[in-house]
Amino acid sequence: MRALRVKRVDWLIGITVLSSLLMVWLVITGLNVVWQLMAQIGHIGRNGYTLTNAIVYVLVTTPRRMYEMFGNAALIGGLLGLGGLAGSGELTALRAAGMSKLRIAASAVGVVGVLIVGVVILGETAAPWGDQQAQAMQLRMKTNTIGMTTSSGLWARDGDHIINAKTALAKTDSTHSSVQLVDVRVFTMTADGQLTRFDWAKTAEHDGKQWVMDGVRTTTLDEQGTHTKEAASMHWDSRLNPQVLEQSLIQPQYLSMRDLYRNIHYKQSLGEAPGEYAVAFWTRALYPLNVLVLVLCAMPFAFGALRSGGLGKRMFIGMLLAIGWYFLQKAMVNFGTVYGVPPALANLLPATILAVVAWLYFRKYG
Repeated sequence: MRALRVKRVDWLIGITVLSSLLMVWLVITGLNVVWQLMAQIGHIGRNGYTLTNAIVYVLVTTPRRMYEMFGNAALIGGLLGLGGLAGSGELTALRAAGMSKLRIAASAVGVVGVLIVGVVILGETAAPWGDQQAQAMQLRMKTNTIGMTTSSGLWARDGDHIINAKTALAKTDSTHSSVQLVDVRVFTMTADGQLTRFDWAKTAEHDGKQWVMDGVRTTTLDEQGTHTKEAASMHWDSRLNPQVLEQSLIQPQYLSMRDLYRNIHYKQSLGEAPGEYAVAFWTRALYPLNVLVLVLCAMPFAFGALRSGGLGKRMFIGMLLAIGWYFLQKAMVNFGTVYGVPPALANLLPATILAVVAWLYFRKYG
């Protein structure tokens, strides 16, 4: 317990790492925001899309960008912070005073651990909400006949038909990707606004040529009353553009864990594999562990490679590690998807490998 007690030296390391981390986080997030704003300015003029819309789009997606950039900021900021202490000889003094490398690294990782609690909350609240708002804006920009709200789902007008789908899911197989609408309601109206027919379907999907509804219940209204019939599936004559819908869907990696879990449960209830929704769920669930392990494994560079290097060298090593980690994680997840490895295990494997590497290093040199 005495080894875990926060000491004055922990505050020194923590404040140094924190200042570097916040600086890097602000810079890389800011650059990403500016880049996205430039891209959105290119869309001004489409279906009434204005500069104000572009600015709002960038602002509401900023929480998600902060969430995505935090891991890289923690890695580079940690290296800059400890690298600065190493360059000034303070790390050497701490080592001479009997402080182990693991203890120093733990002080730096502890700061990241405190911050990551807030980052996870941001990623589960403001970030998904902002992306929903942004995608609704993008949908309105691409077409003026379709709208999307966070509470009642997707709405569209197709001639005399008003369409509502509670959820739109991205669906990917070995040949192509498509859109699956869930809990679909189609209201057929007369010119004077009278309801003549109501169709409800469990799902609706475009097969490449036409829309097909599954689990359909049709109710027609006439002077004799209402008439209901059911069908396992039926052709749906709709001019909804599946390409526009697909481009406007919120990607699974941008959804909250609650929404991902709901979509996974729904797909499993249909007997379908959850696919990328399960991958995204476990990526988010293991995000804190991955960030902490990555930062811990990067700390040994501060004791050697960064001691005599300047800011440029530390930045270069940090970016190199971040890129290497990104490709390692992607490779492991893709390997798991191809060979049927459970998504939880595929996402946990890279962190486990890094944790073992860190344990071996600190056991030998700590």
